[in-house]
Amino acid sequence: MNHSFQEIMLGPAPHLVYRTIGGMLDIFFFPGPYPEDVVRQYVALVGKPAFPPYWAFGYQLCKYGYRSLEELKGIISAVQEARIPLDVVYADIDHMELYQDFTLGENWTDLPNYIDELHSQSMHAILIFDPAIQVDSESFERGINKSAKFVEWERNDQVPRAIQDLYPLVNNTKIMLGTVWPLKHVAFPDFTAAETREWWKDEILLFHEKVGFDGMWIDMNEPTNIGTNENDTQPITPNHSNRPYISPLMCPLNGPDSKYDMPLYETYNVFVYENGAEKSYLSSKTLCMVGMTAEGRIYDMKSLYGYFESIATRAGMEAATSKRPAVITRSSFPSGGHYAGHWLGDNLAAWGDLQVSVVGIQEFSIFAIPYVGADICGFRGNTTEELCLRWHQLGAFYSFSRNHNDIGQVRQDPAAWPSVAAAARQVYLFRYRYLPYLYTLHYLAAISGSTVVRPMFFEFPNDDAARENNEQFMWGDAMLIAPVLQEQREVVYAYLPREATWYSLRDIDYGVKAGPGSTLLNAPLNQLPPVLIRGTLILPLLWAVFPNLFA
Repeated sequence: MNHSFQEIMLGPAPHLVYRTIGGMLDIFFFPGPYPEDVVRQYVALVGKPAFPPYWAFGYQLCKYGYRSLEELKGIISAVQEARIPLDVVYADIDHMELYQDFTLGENWTDLPNYIDELHSQSMHAILIFDPAIQVDSESFERGINKSAKFVEWERNDQVPRAIQDLYPLVNNTKIMLGTVWPLKHVAFPDFTAAETREWWKDEILLFHEKVGFDGMWIDMNEPTNIGTNENDTQPITPNHSNRPYISPLMCPLNGPDSKYDMPLYETYNVFVYENGAEKSYLSSKTLCMVGMTAEGRIYDMKSLYGYFESIATRAGMEAATSKRPAVITRSSFPSGGHYAGHWLGDNLAAWGDLQVSVVGIQEFSIFAIPYVGADICGFRGNTTEELCLRWHQLGAFYSFSRNHNDIGQVRQDPAAWPSVAAAARQVYLFRYRYLPYLYTLHYLAAISGSTVVRPMFFEFPNDDAARENNEQFMWGDAMLIAPVLQEQREVVYAYLPREATWYSLRDIDYGVKAGPGSTLLNAPLNQLPPVLIRGTLILPLLWAVFPNLFA
């Protein structure tokens, strides 16, 4: 285990290549002998995952780019009128005053009343929070007064005083200033410091008293900084196309300090973020590697930033609600599942991204972060009716099941197309019927470290075909899901392990025996994807209710 920059490559023979340019190497061996044993042994090292609240397993709806609370209300009403089960409503950064945490914009002042209305319907609300805090904000001032720590430059001679002197609260400090969504410079909380975590908790409590949200979605916490080392790059935010120019964060790329941003070994990051003909740096899209936290240099601590923010955020939500909270983070690290779930990042509205999500949800279950899912229908780019339909049919089997898309993209809530609405209604009623089983799997994960979504070979380790299959997955040991992952397909070429007997759970062919082995299963657009139960096992059921889990 290592939290520095690293690359791992599998070779053509049974070997791997492991490269790192820092940190300490703690190497652990988990003898198994079976895959599920390996995960439990790993969990004994990193800690058991959190147990999400029951409502967090309902269908969730989000979008970046709502111009007002009224626009959000209209979409939610359309989904409800289409009789699609819905439990959780999100507000992205649109709800903020000029994109500042712990604020409400002028078109969102009635959000507290709307959340009360959602609660009256047995629904819940989750809000987004970024770590970057505008340095002339009330929240930042409270942090300074409470001795909260922020990422700093190592030495005074590194500080760009012309920028620092613009803001009285930081003009005599070494706090590193960056640019994210707010219209002025921001600072990045150092969540490794106890004082910072206490201030963050207090900010959550203060805002929760005003707004009454039920969960927190923490984003941009790699941490992301927009325009690092790029004079001509500025954040793009809705309704502020003429935003003022903000001097970007410039890292030391010459002299002895440049060894942190430009190490002798060029990592993969250098090639991912190429800027025209020039290669990028370790600091591209993030903070300068010379930045300092209470526990060390950003060069060594960057991979832990989201982890420590997750710890602080969970503590704040527990204090605010006195309940098991729902916290979702973009940046994660081993042990992070003890504090937060994870979504698979800003994916594309593309069939390829639909397919890789099947692998992603299995991987994170193995990583002991089982509350995981991808943005249904895709985040970036315009989805299509068929893709969105098929993605709902898959996404209903993610533990974290949320539809989310980017600003400026076509509407993709399930009520946008009659066919998608019908498919979403059908598949989420099915999900809700079997939620007692999914909930039980998460409970078992929380007390024993077992997996929730798991690869087929976890149950059938001696089956080579199961080991090679990355297009199907299981809920626990009992349910097998074979989704449609290709365009214009109404059949699934499935593999059903031969060591078990399989029966369909779909209404259209309930109880019909299928397989075993390679088999062709019907999967028309207007029916559930193939979902099968392993013979001799019993699943707990909830006769699904509408419009949500607690109605």
